[in-house]
Amino acid sequence: MSDAKLQNVLSSLSQAARQLDALPSGRPAPAANYVKLNTNENPFPLPTIVWQSAIAALERQYLYPEDDNISLREAAANTYGVAIDHVIAGNGSSELLGLIYRAFLAPGDSVAILSPGFSFNRKLAMLQGAQLLEIGCNEAQSLPIEQLLVGPAKDAKFILLANPNNPTGTFIPIADIERLLAQSDRLVVLDEAYVDFAPDNGLRLLGRYPNLLLLRTLSKSYAAAGIRVGFGFGHPQLIGRLRNIQNVFNMNVIGHAVGISILAHRAVYEENHMHIRHERQRVATALSQLGFSLTPSHANFLLARVPAGHDGRWWQASLERQRVLVAFLPDNGLENCIRVSIGTKAQMDAFLGAVSDISDSLKRGRSPVEPR
Repeated sequence: MSDAKLQNVLSSLSQAARQLDALPSGRPAPAANYVKLNTNENPFPLPTIVWQSAIAALERQYLYPEDDNISLREAAANTYGVAIDHVIAGNGSSELLGLIYRAFLAPGDSVAILSPGFSFNRKLAMLQGAQLLEIGCNEAQSLPIEQLLVGPAKDAKFILLANPNNPTGTFIPIADIERLLAQSDRLVVLDEAYVDFAPDNGLRLLGRYPNLLLLRTLSKSYAAAGIRVGFGFGHPQLIGRLRNIQNVFNMNVIGHAVGISILAHRAVYEENHMHIRHERQRVATALSQLGFSLTPSHANFLLARVPAGHDGRWWQASLERQRVLVAFLPDNGLENCIRVSIGTKAQMDAFLGAVSDISDSLKRGRSPVEPR
């Protein structure tokens, strides 16, 4: 296509799409010998009984999946103690978050989130022509209710709270969230992607506050990130409208089967959750001894401020040379931090060994060496 034809095609894009750069092809997947701790995945395989449901679902691969995800929604309703018309199922909770932005925001509107937060929200708001208002949270991790109600965010169409928060791992008391719901007549979206690693959850608030939408996912605590199963819970008037704008056959037969099986066998995952909590504390203690400053986490990751002298990008690159992948999140004042997912004990031992080797090299005044 000639440059003139291409420019004519590009000029026909929506204003939001024109603001986006074309994505490059991206990096290849890391080799199998890398320790992958950069995307908050749960490292354990599916339990055998859940795995068997996925294999059985492959026998129905020639059929379209069930319309409106009825069986999966029914399983979630039974598991969490709500009526089926209070539940929407999604291709991960990220799909549901995108639906909420589409349903509630028009050009010129605004949405409020706590900062630092999940950076993908910036793109979701921009695609709707809306403004993302990022409200800083104080060090005590109490909810800044006044700022959300009468401050810069007072006209936001909805308030998005991730609890525990990504990328910090911090947890807001449910009593604070209830006070916000009681005092506000706006929608509050409570994203509980990491809640199975936290001390409490907001599910009990659903029946009392029709302005609450609550999101859950099976990606983090149930080791199904690659299968893409998420849920939204809320008043039927909200949930029904979101279902009405959802893509037809938005999920596949394997996702349906695995989701139903996980919900039926949640007790099998308790040891998995205990392991992650234990390793989270062990790794936090070890990093503190190596000069890192840790934010108390209630998720399956740690946000660590690196020792003085080098920034987070340097540590990320140095660890990658040791075949350990961690996240570097330069937004919102996190240039001096890395985020580390909690994996198996062997993975965390490899991570701590690499950090220790790099720290020892720095003490000797040498550059970190390449792995053998």
